[in-house]
Amino acid sequence: MGLSRLIPYVLVSCATACAGAATSSARSEMDLRGLPSADVTRAAAREQTADQQVLQVLNRLAFGSRPGDVQAVRTMGVDRWIALQLEPARIPDPAGDSVAGHYRTLSLPLPTLLEEYPPNPVLRRLARQAMAGGGAGMMRDSIRISREDSLEYAMMRRRSQVIGQELVSARVARAVASDRQLQEVLTDFWLNHFNVFAGKSASMRHYLVPFERDVIRPNVLGNFRTMLGAVAHSPAMLFYLDNWQSTADSTRATMVPQRMVRAAQRRYAQRAPQLSGLSSAQRDTLLARVQQRRRGVNENYARELMELHTLGVDGGYTQQDVSEAARILTGWSLQQPNELAAFRFNPAVHDAEAKQVLGTTFPAGQGVAEGERLLDLLARHPATATFIATKLAQRFVSDTPPAALVERAAATFRRTDGDLREVVRTIVTSDEFFAAAAWRAKVKSPFEVVVSALRAVDAGIDTTPRSAAIVARLGQGLYQHQAPNGWPETGDGWINTGAILNRINFGMALASGNVPGVMLRRWPLYAELETLPREQQVDGVVRGLLGGDVSADMRAILLSGDHPMMERARTQDTSVLPDRQASMARGMGPGVRFNGAGAPQGLAQIVGLAIGSPEFQRR
Repeated sequence: MGLSRLIPYVLVSCATACAGAATSSARSEMDLRGLPSADVTRAAAREQTADQQVLQVLNRLAFGSRPGDVQAVRTMGVDRWIALQLEPARIPDPAGDSVAGHYRTLSLPLPTLLEEYPPNPVLRRLARQAMAGGGAGMMRDSIRISREDSLEYAMMRRRSQVIGQELVSARVARAVASDRQLQEVLTDFWLNHFNVFAGKSASMRHYLVPFERDVIRPNVLGNFRTMLGAVAHSPAMLFYLDNWQSTADSTRATMVPQRMVRAAQRRYAQRAPQLSGLSSAQRDTLLARVQQRRRGVNENYARELMELHTLGVDGGYTQQDVSEAARILTGWSLQQPNELAAFRFNPAVHDAEAKQVLGTTFPAGQGVAEGERLLDLLARHPATATFIATKLAQRFVSDTPPAALVERAAATFRRTDGDLREVVRTIVTSDEFFAAAAWRAKVKSPFEVVVSALRAVDAGIDTTPRSAAIVARLGQGLYQHQAPNGWPETGDGWINTGAILNRINFGMALASGNVPGVMLRRWPLYAELETLPREQQVDGVVRGLLGGDVSADMRAILLSGDHPMMERARTQDTSVLPDRQASMARGMGPGVRFNGAGAPQGLAQIVGLAIGSPEFQRR
């Protein structure tokens, strides 16, 4: 389905709070005390021009500029603006707060979410009924789903989907609206670094609400060990990577003697027919204990903790280290996953014997404390400092960041015990960040393309899931990356023929008014350019959307309105492309086909082509 099918769109009252007047008012209330003053000498010594430096910070530390932002940064000074963004608490954010307040589910505690939007209430009720009648071993054969059960299940499933819809909608809306732009950029970065797949289970979208709100957002400029610990205790990560089911092997001693565990299992088996007298929480707890004893060690989380979260794939650990770390983390589980979903350390299934990871001995019998000690060890390991510094430099500077910059950032990480604010400061104030080689060196992800385009044309705020659906159609479904490595941070993961066509199509759909929140006439430059000759319109669009810098070839395309990729899209055999890419390559759907009836013309066409240009697609 083309992007044109994503209308009609809905704008909410918070759109007015996001307009330029409110933003200007908020800027006047910013706390600028103690921030560095403009350093003209330092700025002049950088390889990028003064104008390029302004655009560099807006495109790397923000999701692009809204009208008026370039002048605001120029007036404040690039270095002072960076320092302010590094301390988001100083920045009033009425627009971002207004957007966040629109989504009821995102402010609810996890137990309330699970209670009011139950992920699988009908199946849970039927399973309990079957278990009460014949025991856990008979549940599968005993469950019978009636027509009424099916209808109830479908209704409740639709209700629980509201959580996922609000999650993705808020991600886009906050990125567009917030004045705390670096905080939003880093939220995107760390959610990708600690990737969790929403499709893992029906309850995962519930877990993702506190994961983003309480685990990631408060820590993006805080201490790395604090964030790592919050992630390790989060229901989202414990469930996604199966650690909640990881238990000591039957040959290992646990914190509770095996004879006591076996006796409890026998009592459970004997009492199964009488479980109807127990509360639901008691039944769930008993069943979980029996099932967990049969599972053994699961290494998923331990492996990704080392490979993706801390040390990196070349961090010097071995498979034996992974296995030992997994033993340390046995018993890190969840209490009542579909009702309370609170972190719970279960000593009855924790491997209580001695272990050794990265040459460090973990004595026997330490319980949950040895998991915390493992996190300390990994967070403070030199390889972690290098890995995190590399990924941050890769996000902010280039796909292959200079080794000297990575080493300086890693040294800051080690010196400050993982102070992420100072690590980011080292990177984004460096000469390498402002080097000529870093100018437009990064390819935007689909999320960055959509958000930066909405900001560029001063779009209203869409609080439906439609803008997030566009991001997904461009290839980056939010919370939908199944593997734990997250979405690509480098351009080669995003750019191919189909992706380029999709991005051009998106630009044309936006210019046609087929993207939620976009009314091109509200773009401040529109009225100024509307009646001018085409060449002057091109000059204005290049100045307003592309920073005044465009290649000769792209300028010729803007002047003529003829894009070579358009002809290719009309004539090529798109059957070789994946279905989604093929459908989009053939056009955006009725009314927005290239050079066809309803395609944008005049100034709107220039804007659409500019949004799809290589200059706009890079940051």
